[in-house]
Amino acid sequence: MGSAVKSLHWPDELATQLFATQLAAQPELGHAFIALHGDLGAGKTTLVRHLLHALGVQGRIKSPTYAVVEAYELPGLNIWHFDFYRFSDPREWEDAGFRDIFASPGLKIAEWPEKVASVLPTADLDLHITTALDATRQVTLTAHTATGIALLTGSTPQGALV
Repeated sequence: MGSAVKSLHWPDELATQLFATQLAAQPELGHAFIALHGDLGAGKTTLVRHLLHALGVQGRIKSPTYAVVEAYELPGLNIWHFDFYRFSDPREWEDAGFRDIFASPGLKIAEWPEKVASVLPTADLDLHITTALDATRQVTLTAHTATGIALLTGSTPQGALV
């Protein structure tokens, strides 16, 4: 299977929130693995916060930088938000039970996936976020699977991701 690519421009946080709301409406999201790439401060955690709120997670959503993973349970949907920034030993992957999490149903979102690239499964959708000089964001979405392509092309009445 090939990949599909789409480029977006987010002029402000409202655009990030709109994207997250549209992504949350995609039925395939509940079985997806999304990998987020970008420098510190690019907006990865901000995107996750908007996405989780759009999915119905209540309250404060904290970055799992120190815990590595935060789990959320919604009716009919399990969500795991990973932050591998401080992850250094791939052997920890097995010890932490991450292989089992990635093999189970639910949404998995990973920040800093390159830190565990040797053990991480292929993402359905990769998002590369780059901050421009004017503080806007350039986003490149790359779908690697049928699920990722469905997310990218928008098989819901809301249509494709903008």
